[in-house]
Amino acid sequence: MLRMLQRRPPAPGGAASGAQAGLTLLELVVASAILMVLATMALPLARVKIKRDKELELRRVLREMRTAIDRYKDAADRGLIAVQAETEGYPPDLETLVEGVALSGAPGRRMRFLRRIPLDPMTNSTEWGLRSVQDAPDSRYSSGKNVFDVYSRSSGVALDGTYYADW
Repeated sequence: MLRMLQRRPPAPGGAASGAQAGLTLLELVVASAILMVLATMALPLARVKIKRDKELELRRVLREMRTAIDRYKDAADRGLIAVQAETEGYPPDLETLVEGVALSGAPGRRMRFLRRIPLDPMTNSTEWGLRSVQDAPDSRYSSGKNVFDVYSRSSGVALDGTYYADW
């Protein structure tokens, strides 16, 4: 027991006997300042990363919906589905792409083009801007006769300076 209470000699090159290991107040302040500077630099980078990820998701979703519209148009042109007059073979709305349409010559069978209407990552809504063939090219309002194209209703500006609604 006496041996446990005795002081051990300091290791060669170690601290003097009686000195305690630890950080001084100055060292803590300097380390905290460095961490604050690094965190301040990382925050804008994180914001840009989040925005870039949302933009990539918007591009993916727009491509998915436009591909579904093209597949609907292709099926209408090949006579696989019945189309209404004056629609030029485009779907009347996005819900038609999800619900599907009856196949010509195959009663009871439906052809679906989308599983669901995707969320717009910029607005967190399933409300999309629609364009039809009858609309003026720069119009923001659809006539409602058919869906030729979709766009985001977000008024935000992308990292490349373009508006999301123009994608």
